[in-house]
Amino acid sequence: MMFAVAMTFIDQTIVSIAAPDIVRELGLSSSGMQWVVNAYLLALAAFFALGGRLADLFGPRRVVVIGTLVFVVSSVLCGCVPGGGAAQAWLIVFRATQGLGAALLFPAALAVVVAVFPVERRGRALALFFGVTGALTAIGPLLGGWLTNWTWRAVFWVNVPVAIVALVLTALAHTSDRRRSGTLDVPGAALIAAGMGLSVLGFQQAFSWGWDSWATWVCIGGGLAILAGFVRFERKAEHPLIDLRVFRDRAFTMDAAVLFFSMLAFVPLFFFTSVYAQVSLSASPNQAALFLLYFFVGFAIASQWGGRILDKKGARPALKLGTAVGCVGFALWASKLTDLSMHDQWPYAALAGAGIGFVLAPASTDAVNRAIGASYGEVTGITQTVRNYAASVGLAIYGTILTHVTTDKVVGTLTGEGMSASDADTVARDVTESITGSGDSRPPTGTGPAAEATRESMSAIRMDFAEANQWVFYGMAIALGIGYLCALRHPGGKVDANAKVEEPAGQAR
Repeated sequence: MMFAVAMTFIDQTIVSIAAPDIVRELGLSSSGMQWVVNAYLLALAAFFALGGRLADLFGPRRVVVIGTLVFVVSSVLCGCVPGGGAAQAWLIVFRATQGLGAALLFPAALAVVVAVFPVERRGRALALFFGVTGALTAIGPLLGGWLTNWTWRAVFWVNVPVAIVALVLTALAHTSDRRRSGTLDVPGAALIAAGMGLSVLGFQQAFSWGWDSWATWVCIGGGLAILAGFVRFERKAEHPLIDLRVFRDRAFTMDAAVLFFSMLAFVPLFFFTSVYAQVSLSASPNQAALFLLYFFVGFAIASQWGGRILDKKGARPALKLGTAVGCVGFALWASKLTDLSMHDQWPYAALAGAGIGFVLAPASTDAVNRAIGASYGEVTGITQTVRNYAASVGLAIYGTILTHVTTDKVVGTLTGEGMSASDADTVARDVTESITGSGDSRPPTGTGPAAEATRESMSAIRMDFAEANQWVFYGMAIALGIGYLCALRHPGGKVDANAKVEEPAGQAR
């Protein structure tokens, strides 16, 4: 199961490294490239609960196989994207279907893993599961940097051999396909997908449309209203997509809240760090990937430590420690971004990674352990929906902040070089479109005063971009700080190993 979900973790980060080459070859816009990254995360969030429910109804082994096939076929199609005007829509659509495959695969796989271990051993087991699979996210940038030197299309095609091995291992595992009774909540699935998609669209397009645009707030407000309608609908449904009764457990609610605020930083970090490294530090894709390894050193060590804390003392100490360490780590890292030195930043990157490592496995495991009266697949669907929706929202909000601040700072730099305010604003938006969307920091090659002034200002513009990224990283620190306040409200305690828990659908033999 760890091998099966490896693809889903790797694909959260691998595309960010290849972004400059994808944009240059296909001519994507800044918002278009962000949607290539975000479509995957959004589909994960929108369909995770559906994946958990399908695993219950049709059996986890069958859903793992179906999810893997959907994922790998979509990967091949992403790599076969044609050039021309259809390229952006093609890539976004099949990145979304990749996310759908991952949403089917992951909850079913995790339900099998949970079923193997008793409650008293589950913390360490899932710490290993989340630690190793989470660390596989680090392989994405490294693999992406290496494959991009050949062709960026290979970052999608690499999933084919992984999927083949995953399907063989799934067959050899002999997991049972025990099913639960019930029906599929199609209206609920449609509501949650529409609500998440519309709200993230509003956040994502705020830079292009403006925060004072009615379209921005119609999307954000309309999406949140649909999600509120989803909650009301689920409370009355006979066989709901998500059994909201689990939120009556305050510990489960706080686990979900801590996951939400932690994931506002975790997955978006990969995109923003890789683009920052390639623009402000003038790093190659391979160097940008190595930069992210500092983060994962701290993450890998802390994730195992956090699992042991969970087994011995419960989730609350690990959540408090992780959110506090993460908040401090991201804040210190933000303060060092303008030093423009990769070497000077590694202690703070590792500290930020350790904070996330302390949180991820304990919060996820404690939530699953509290699945009283619900299937593990269903509860996993809830927690993973929270995680991936937070990642989508974080990418959209931080992306909007980054583009706004970068544009303002570049305008100041260009006007300081003698360019008129109107010309500076136009050029600044073009520069921002290039560097924030793909990490393309090449000086303009055109002629004329504007192009010449921009070329002369590229060193200052790289610093402008570093300063704009500080806002993003401080925002991540604030998110972890709010997560700490949620951790304080966690009631603590360990789940009773002898508590009567309904037998999970993914019971392994």
